[in-house]
Amino acid sequence: MPIFRIMGNNNSSNSNSNSNSGSNNSNSGSNPAQQPQQQRSSGYPGQRGSQQQLQQQSRIHSNPAAQNRAQMTSSMPSAHRTPNPPPTSSLPSTLPRTGPSPGGNNNVILRGTNVPQISPSNCDTSRPGAYAVTRTSSGPAQVFRVTVPAGVRPGAEFSVHAGSRRVRVRCPPTSRPGQSLQITLPPEPVTQSTLLKVAPLTAPADQSSGGGYVEMTHEVAQVNRAAVDSGGTAQTFLVTIPPNVYPGMQFTVSLEGQRFMVTCPPNAGPNMKVRIVPPTKPEEPQAAPKTQVFEVVVPPGVKPGQPFTLMANEQRVLVTCPPNVVPGQKIRFQLPVQQIVGNIKLAYEGNQLWNRTVRVQDLKFQWVRTENDQVVVDDGKIDFNASAFVRKITYLEGNDARMRTGTVEFGPAQEAVVDSKLVVGDKTLMSYADISNIQGKTLDEKTRWFENLCGQITGTWENGHVKIVVRRQSLLHDSVDAIMALSREDLRKRWRFEFSGEAGIDAGGLAREWFELVSAELFDPDRGLWLNSNQNQMCMTINPASNISCPDDHLVYFRFLGRVIGRALFDRQLIKGHMVRHIYKHLLGWPISFGDIEHEDYEYYNSLKKLTNMEDVSLMCLDFTATEETLGVRTEVELVPSGAMKEVTNDNMSEYLEANLRYRMLGRVKPQMTEFVLGFYDVVPEPTLTVFDPHELELMLCGLPTIDMEDWCSNTIYSGLYDSKGKDHQNVTWFWEIIRDDFDAEMRARLLQFVTGTSGVPARGFSILQGNDGNIKKFAIHGVSREQFSFPRAHTCFNRLDLPTYSSKKEMMEKLKIAVTTSAIGFGLE
Repeated sequence: MPIFRIMGNNNSSNSNSNSNSGSNNSNSGSNPAQQPQQQRSSGYPGQRGSQQQLQQQSRIHSNPAAQNRAQMTSSMPSAHRTPNPPPTSSLPSTLPRTGPSPGGNNNVILRGTNVPQISPSNCDTSRPGAYAVTRTSSGPAQVFRVTVPAGVRPGAEFSVHAGSRRVRVRCPPTSRPGQSLQITLPPEPVTQSTLLKVAPLTAPADQSSGGGYVEMTHEVAQVNRAAVDSGGTAQTFLVTIPPNVYPGMQFTVSLEGQRFMVTCPPNAGPNMKVRIVPPTKPEEPQAAPKTQVFEVVVPPGVKPGQPFTLMANEQRVLVTCPPNVVPGQKIRFQLPVQQIVGNIKLAYEGNQLWNRTVRVQDLKFQWVRTENDQVVVDDGKIDFNASAFVRKITYLEGNDARMRTGTVEFGPAQEAVVDSKLVVGDKTLMSYADISNIQGKTLDEKTRWFENLCGQITGTWENGHVKIVVRRQSLLHDSVDAIMALSREDLRKRWRFEFSGEAGIDAGGLAREWFELVSAELFDPDRGLWLNSNQNQMCMTINPASNISCPDDHLVYFRFLGRVIGRALFDRQLIKGHMVRHIYKHLLGWPISFGDIEHEDYEYYNSLKKLTNMEDVSLMCLDFTATEETLGVRTEVELVPSGAMKEVTNDNMSEYLEANLRYRMLGRVKPQMTEFVLGFYDVVPEPTLTVFDPHELELMLCGLPTIDMEDWCSNTIYSGLYDSKGKDHQNVTWFWEIIRDDFDAEMRARLLQFVTGTSGVPARGFSILQGNDGNIKKFAIHGVSREQFSFPRAHTCFNRLDLPTYSSKKEMMEKLKIAVTTSAIGFGLE
């Protein structure tokens, strides 16, 4: 289908163009009939519709009463369609181009997609699925005649029935009991429940269909290509043609804080849906209208043009040394006044490899690697002990406007950038100032701040909510169908759960039960989507061969789980499944290094590390391949193109290490991880998570564990300098006193994460704590000299804590807190 452009207008002065009539909904839109590539399975077992059924779904229905309801589509079977759909009419395949609109010349691509009407408002809401519930007041005012009851005096109130409503009426001064009064009531609110249909997953342009994917249509691919070429992100919106607007007439819509002029296409009319693509604009730096000048001294070793970091208001800031400036000289830089709270103290901070900084020019977050307070410039070579990568998400438009697609790539950590500002509609909900104020707070304070943000993003109950009906005997299947029918807007509305056939009102208990049951079923290794980690049996990792267990829809399940986990954060719900550390880092966009391979597979990590110490690595006769074993069958996977023909030498050793890191941490599960991350960010805006680290994210999702201190102490072994005295050693006594009396539940959980890799506690207690080999590895405290190490160190593969012999309890507590709270980066404190 060709793409047509009409002139847009972002001038807010055109308020006389009926701008309030359009509905700004991005939660629907699909066109199976005009998109031949989409006439295939939606990716769910047993949900393959015939070609006639798919064509029937590709029509748009006129329903004036549904003008404010979201429209949804999918290639679902006839059991999910309205038995008797209303009359249909088709949108045009050609659209006219209008002249310049007043006050602007922004172009809007209007796509002539036919959008099917979803289930009518009187549908049976006991059927499994997701329902968009709206409450509207429409129609003329209602007039009733009532009689003043006996004993009612003028000015007194009395109750009467008016139709189906019971209202209170004040008796007029001139009226008496027995007299007739005429009362006028506003239209009675009407509740409409609309069954939403499953939206298919769209495969990125470079990936084929399968696993739940449908092939991207040529039209959508053109939109995405144009957005990428212009340096922006593609996004389409489904809008409702306002009342009294007919073909050739213009109307305005507001999208993402901008106003556009749209021309109604031929064969379309009031209350119909059209899908539009606003012009893509490159990202612009945030403006700073008022700034304040600060003066700092350039640290030693910094050359002109080289960036270095400093601390401003407890936030690391990235500054570039100007030309013709040498170390020791003073330079000035500016920060926006509105971002500055209280007295700003500038200081340098060392001992960390990777730090998240704020770029002065646009106040965006960026990762930098520092040594001695200087930014290390990337030379393209891999440092086994320091190099790190961060996932990069590119969002793309999907065949259905409710279900965007995208790609996830692995790039150098220093190239990863995240906004420090969140704008929803026309309102700025958070900025760098908010992040700067909250990032140093406790987890409890940061969680309350995040919950407040979620409350502002979530719509009110009166403005529409989502009802989710599931059957216990088909819990997962019904839940997938329901959640995968929701748009990003629906995912942030209020939810109400209902178990079919069960009497109960969802006051929070049903939602809590649903999150626990669904997450437990998905993380069950028997389902084949997730596996127990080789390193830690308490943690789950993605099964690279999930396509064998669920060949038709395994990617749908990962998108679904990402949405469930994102919504769990929104609703302060807990899930039943601890994940390996690097998955939390992928969700947050944190640097992933070779140390994360150690947490995942200690033997594999050691084999790579030994290669870095060899004089001639070519003696190992290695090539750029990895071996995967699935169901007893071994296959070779090329890490780079033609990797089987490429020998590993000292010259390309750096490339080989990088290829292994990329493959182990992302490449082997890239399709699954892509859908998992996309689903997560369908719900949660990424800037809101910049204040959390991976350990905190795990605690928010899985909750603080209930730790039996007696069980912990009695199942701890001692070695090294504590071997002879054990728990009677003075340092060991101090350690347990700190854990019992000074650490709260959060700090105890963080200590467990630091030593074992997860905050989870085995169901049968610490006596069966396992190591990386699956054998029992009890919690161990290993005594080391204070001269050897300054901070405690952890070995998660052995569940061992190296605890230096400190001279005082106070020093031990300070060092232990620093080690536990800064371990998320993955660096060593020496």
